[in-house]
Amino acid sequence: MISEEQFQKELDLIIANAIREDVGDGDHSSLACIPKEAKGKAKLLVKDNGIIAGVEFAKKVFAYVDKDVIVETFINDGQEVAYGDVVFHVSGRSQSILKAERLVLNAMQRMSAIATKTNYFVNLLKGTSTKVLDTRKTTPGLRAAEKWAVKIGGGENHRFALYDMIMLKDNHIDFAGGITKAIEKTKKYLRDNNEDLKIIVEARDMNEVKEILQAGGVYRILLDNFTFDMTKEAVLLIGNTCLTESSGNINENTIKQYAECGVNYISSGALTHSVYNMDLSLKAI
Repeated sequence: MISEEQFQKELDLIIANAIREDVGDGDHSSLACIPKEAKGKAKLLVKDNGIIAGVEFAKKVFAYVDKDVIVETFINDGQEVAYGDVVFHVSGRSQSILKAERLVLNAMQRMSAIATKTNYFVNLLKGTSTKVLDTRKTTPGLRAAEKWAVKIGGGENHRFALYDMIMLKDNHIDFAGGITKAIEKTKKYLRDNNEDLKIIVEARDMNEVKEILQAGGVYRILLDNFTFDMTKEAVLLIGNTCLTESSGNINENTIKQYAECGVNYISSGALTHSVYNMDLSLKAI
């Protein structure tokens, strides 16, 4: 996993690029009709139900745009919200509030949707020890914010990107000439390059699970598109040799049953790639 320092740098890059994209050489709408030193105040209004996420991100956006902007928070990240709730007040230069408005709303609407869906999945797994994981199926350029939202919703982050963990999926295995060759080559690569990265290997059937176990040195086995019975068999066979993860077409109707098979993790791309933004607005007061 990436360090906290690196994660914060990713967030800073998101904010800088988003402001560049949205503001360009200036917010001419505000520049045209609002005096530079005019002060204003606005509220973040909820028009939906769910888990709020992105409050701390919004603070970072406002601070980036104008360090003198003040945010007064009433509801924190991870808390439940309902229609009509006010999450925070923001006060300062009116031009600054307007310059940050769209990025704050875009980010918080999506982050809140992700946190809400994650929280829903987490609650479905109550009574089990299985944890919910996200994937790399994120919006290009917004990964840090979206993975942050998963954490806010009670889930856990899978690897952040291609560089912080080894994950040998079906294409890697086929291109390498099979599971054993893929794992052996990976171990050699890590030794030769003095890299300390965990290895996850995808299995498509029980024979591949057995081959992975025989090769050894694997942190986690990903059971891809296994049936419930196959998952139970695989978990029993793997035991405490390494961790287990279920993935592939798992939805709200099947997730609890997969967890009851005894896997340590269930990963779902749907947490980040299939959500509907929470309805939020920033209104002058």
